[in-house]
Amino acid sequence: MADETGRSRAFFGRRKGHPLRPQQAALFNTLLPRLALDLTGPPPAPASLFPEPVDDVRLEIGFGGGEHLMTEARTHPRTGFIGAEPFINGMAKALAAIAAGHLSNIRLHHGDATELVAWLPPASLSRVDLIYPDPWPKRRHWKRRFVQDQSVAAIARILRPGGEFRFASDIPDYAAWTLNHLIRSRDFAWTAERADDWRQAWPGFSGTRYEAKAKREGRAPCYLIFRKTDDPSPEA
Repeated sequence: MADETGRSRAFFGRRKGHPLRPQQAALFNTLLPRLALDLTGPPPAPASLFPEPVDDVRLEIGFGGGEHLMTEARTHPRTGFIGAEPFINGMAKALAAIAAGHLSNIRLHHGDATELVAWLPPASLSRVDLIYPDPWPKRRHWKRRFVQDQSVAAIARILRPGGEFRFASDIPDYAAWTLNHLIRSRDFAWTAERADDWRQAWPGFSGTRYEAKAKREGRAPCYLIFRKTDDPSPEA
């Protein structure tokens, strides 16, 4: 996906951290090929990606260690979940959790989420989550933040009317950045009606290890929900 200068950007840095344990490495060869989406062909209806019937499909962009994604999948067995994560260690943790929990309602993309978003059919998802993304705090790196005008438009394309884009961050500057980008989009409406709507997590939010660390270190999270409107943007 291009940034706001028109140049192609990856919204992540290094892809590999600690060496994988043998069991984790094995899951890359056995389980991941069964769950990974094939972006080389035309996209099917997302509900058809899952072996059991699902009522709707959601996407989590950059699921990290997978805590939130796994909890959501266990809590909502009639919902299909697509998780995108470029980092090898995060994907390894997710694969281990999926195998241990025998979860059949998750499909994965081990790579850049922008490729996945571009591949998915229009108006096919009920929700997109971006939970504690890398804030890229230095000004010269802001172009690497996932939330850009182009990515907002791309998310709007794959959300059905009334679908939601949910964002959480403990970095005030990135929360303000996201709010600014979404408010100026004709495709979304911010759902907040009172301060607690962004100060407190939405009902059912399971949290992550990163969130727990942020709270221990005195950083207050911000929770933003934007609803896809019925009024398409002129570019749609």
